[in-house]
Amino acid sequence: MIYLDYQATTPLAPEAREAMLRWLEGPGAGDGFANPSSTHKAGRAAAAAVEVARDQVAALLPKGGRVFFTSGATETLNWALLRGAEAMPGGVAGLSIEHAASLQCLERLNATILPVDGEGLALPPDSALIPEGGIVATMLVNNEVGTIQPVADFAAAAHAKGSLLLCDAVQGYGRVAIPDGADLIALSAHKIHGPKGVGALWVRDGVDLPPLMFGGAQEQGMRSGTVSPALCAGFGAAAALAADRFDADADHVERLWSLALDLLPEWTINGDANRRYHGNLNVRREGVNGLRLMSDARDVAFSLGSACGSGSGKVSHVLRAMGLGEADARASIRLGWGRYTSEQELRNGLEAIRGAARLQGVN
Repeated sequence: MIYLDYQATTPLAPEAREAMLRWLEGPGAGDGFANPSSTHKAGRAAAAAVEVARDQVAALLPKGGRVFFTSGATETLNWALLRGAEAMPGGVAGLSIEHAASLQCLERLNATILPVDGEGLALPPDSALIPEGGIVATMLVNNEVGTIQPVADFAAAAHAKGSLLLCDAVQGYGRVAIPDGADLIALSAHKIHGPKGVGALWVRDGVDLPPLMFGGAQEQGMRSGTVSPALCAGFGAAAALAADRFDADADHVERLWSLALDLLPEWTINGDANRRYHGNLNVRREGVNGLRLMSDARDVAFSLGSACGSGSGKVSHVLRAMGLGEADARASIRLGWGRYTSEQELRNGLEAIRGAARLQGVN
């Protein structure tokens, strides 16, 4: 299988797997199974591993904040929005192209939905739409079309009205610079070659966010429940590797982007071609049925949009928010690549997709 679905998840880095192994060992193999809340030696060692990971994750984020581990970005975004709205009752606003984990919270909160243009970029912040003493949600990199949003502009607009800025940085963390100005930042390990089942919420110092869960005062009293040293260690190792390989990964992604454009000259790019992360290519072709394309090119892993919504049969809310009609949206596919994608794999994968398109009568 040729894997071109990096926005859905990324392959686990060997370094992350290695970092996790000690903390998965059972009796007779070591003491890595200990509870990090225990006060004995083994427990203190596990707790220390969690703190090392916390520092590794924080190293790619702005200064002046705290990292809280969670089960993933969905929990993180729900915490930030639903509990954050209790602390900041002035109202909520968010982009129409937010991930479903945010968008469904926004709908539940009767939030103001902020528009985007036909290139998938947020319109300049309108003060009349920004709540006073509330929360504004602006993702950094869109998960479906890869466009990079003007987070700093929205942070300034939010702060001017005494509101907080929540940044969903899941698709950008470790890949593009995190802009200053955010008050809350959501992260997920498995998007940067870490394990599934762990994410984080970064909270700027001075922001008073209510705890997510009660019962044991873990995670600095903000999220009760036994913390997994293995998952945290894997996340930390993946973050440290992303920091070390930041430039090399970016250069590799750019080479693959150029190759993909050369191989798909007849396809139309969805979203701005420049103000985007170039490891995400969302394209459409008139006459193509994306769902059939996936069936005919079954040895290539790619998607029609967000993995969490791929089984619903619904047209992408992101493409519709950009103004695409149903036919164009259904003719669109999302391709994603990264650190472990070779040029030959990408070439072979795109040739297979082009071959599948020819079966539909599209040359």
